[in-house]
Amino acid sequence: MLRIGLGKDSHRLAAGRRFLLGGTEIPFERGEAGHSDGDVLAHAVIDALLGAAGLGDIGGFFPPGDPEWKDADSMLLLGIAWKNVKECGWKLLNLDCVVTCELPKILPYRQQIRESIAGVLDADIGSVFVKGKTAEGLDAVGRGEAVEALAICLLEKS
Repeated sequence: MLRIGLGKDSHRLAAGRRFLLGGTEIPFERGEAGHSDGDVLAHAVIDALLGAAGLGDIGGFFPPGDPEWKDADSMLLLGIAWKNVKECGWKLLNLDCVVTCELPKILPYRQQIRESIAGVLDADIGSVFVKGKTAEGLDAVGRGEAVEALAICLLEKS
């Protein structure tokens, strides 16, 4: 059996926060505002995996009002979600992600981001890909006020 999962997340950018993508810190003057560390890419991947496995979404697993998850490491959350997905018998075949922001540029960090995500998912790096895009000046992302991530995964259950 095969299942596809789609995840999407967006966060405002704020001073005094780290800019994290897939567990990789990228030097920038602002970072993602959020209840956890705000790693928008990790959050999108979590939603894609949980959705494909029929297990719900990130808010159900890690409620944003719960003090337990305040400033939590999103890669730790990804590991917890992935453990639940694996325990249901699912295997990752492919994960494809798009991060949209005007700045910072993603390309110089893409390999490190891919390695970080693949490491948490115990996946071959060839099955994890991340692309960086801009919003061409449109909406909050295009004005440099926010960052958005999309993730789609293909899971297989034997």
